[in-house]
Amino acid sequence: MSVWTRIGDALSALRKGESLASVFDKLRAPPERSVAFAIAVVALGAKMAKADGRVTRNEVTAFREVFQIARDDEAGAARVFNLARQDVAGYEEYARRIKTLFGDDSDVFCDLMEGLFHIALADGAYHPNEDAFLGRVAEIFGIPEQRFRALRARFLPDAECDPYTVLGVSPDTPIEEIRRVWRQAVRDTHPDRMIARGVPEEAVKLAERRMVDINRAWEEISGKAA
Repeated sequence: MSVWTRIGDALSALRKGESLASVFDKLRAPPERSVAFAIAVVALGAKMAKADGRVTRNEVTAFREVFQIARDDEAGAARVFNLARQDVAGYEEYARRIKTLFGDDSDVFCDLMEGLFHIALADGAYHPNEDAFLGRVAEIFGIPEQRFRALRARFLPDAECDPYTVLGVSPDTPIEEIRRVWRQAVRDTHPDRMIARGVPEEAVKLAERRMVDINRAWEEISGKAA
């Protein structure tokens, strides 16, 4: 059963008049974390798509690049997107409910943010309102400023994209500590780890870009130290 089929079941359980935001209250059990993750990315992505004043075909297509969506599941994914876009609840309420759902699991929040950055850049531009949106969501999630800058640096071509920022360390950090941080990042990026913390199998391709980025950063830093 795909995550989208399970999402359809979760949406069907909503009582008439309930908002999509309330679905997070029904997905607290660990087996349903992947359903909550998918809904969170699509719902916040729908809210963010309105931040720059337009919803483009590229932004909608970006969901296909974050998630593997079978043709039979397209209607379910579209339903989540449209429910979130039409919901009177603001994105901050969504973010707070997601924060409550996942607690202090900082890694899963960074997984979520990566999906949102991917969607934000799908139309080839990064609007100031999108930057403000993502910054506020990261704040609600409790993501430290340094880690948010590292995420931002990996996606924005005009960001301060030096290898130290990507790994979340400073240039004066001892090389052995940087090696430790890099190795931990590699472990955390393994698909099995991501699935265990709630990332749906349909979305683990998020790890591909992250692995390339962190390995490239380590190679650059270790090359300087050699």
